[in-house]
Amino acid sequence: MFGLDSPGCAPVGIAAGPDGALWFAEIGAGRIGRITPDGDVTHHPLPDAAARPHGVCAGPDGRVWFTEWAGNALGSVDAEGEIRRYELPEAASEPHGLAIGPDGAVWAALEAGALARVTP
Repeated sequence: MFGLDSPGCAPVGIAAGPDGALWFAEIGAGRIGRITPDGDVTHHPLPDAAARPHGVCAGPDGRVWFTEWAGNALGSVDAEGEIRRYELPEAASEPHGLAIGPDGAVWAALEAGALARVTP
């Protein structure tokens, strides 16, 4: 077991990244984490600590994508920690899970009863 540095960080989503590490969302800490097979952990704080990141997946663009459940956005981060945000057009969409489609677009399931598609 690998402990994290913040009580209440509440990791929820996890996915293998394009860099050989595992990436995870820390919904309670507003961060995206990265852990190597050796257990080295890096944290990438989101611009909005209250965004409640949830789902995580590796994208075809070499970035790791995530949902911001309370931030009404999708985001991506690279191994250096550069974060990009893509706000969703409808308020309170509450994005949860996400996947990469066969066309390379990022798809997210929204609690608001819809799907969102972002083309990187």
